[in-house]
Amino acid sequence: MRDTAAGRPAVPPRLLRRPVPFLALGFGAGLSPYAPGTAGTLVAVPLYWGLALFPGTVYAAVVTVMFAVGIWLCHRAAVELGVADHPAIVWDEIVGFLVTMIPVPRTWFWVVAGFALFRLFDIVKPWPIRWLDRNVPGGFGIMVDDLLAGAYGAAVLWILARAGVA
Repeated sequence: MRDTAAGRPAVPPRLLRRPVPFLALGFGAGLSPYAPGTAGTLVAVPLYWGLALFPGTVYAAVVTVMFAVGIWLCHRAAVELGVADHPAIVWDEIVGFLVTMIPVPRTWFWVVAGFALFRLFDIVKPWPIRWLDRNVPGGFGIMVDDLLAGAYGAAVLWILARAGVA
């Protein structure tokens, strides 16, 4: 069964009725026929907006737990979908964006800048992100390249914030 609009294996609708695939597919955002990673990252924006109300230590702890759970979650979803890193699996994008936003204050300027930077690093995959994406298997492999893309985005945001950009 193929999703002809995107040329990828289709996701059986029954999977969204189960919690693991539902979460791994970003509450369904990963089913977007165009740019599912971007759709998944959009899901992260309201999550960020709520999480950023908490102290930084709580925010970092939640993101760490989401990363750890994501390793298992993405692995299980990949097994159920029968594809090692199906484009519809976007939990990794959600966590990656949340990592990007760690060093900056909760304003729309930083959300937009963080969104753009995370998507840039996730799509372009500068070294060693591309290597990790291609060579690290399983749920950890699905998660780790987005973790690093998020860290790259966070580093750029930190530099911009320290330079007084906003």
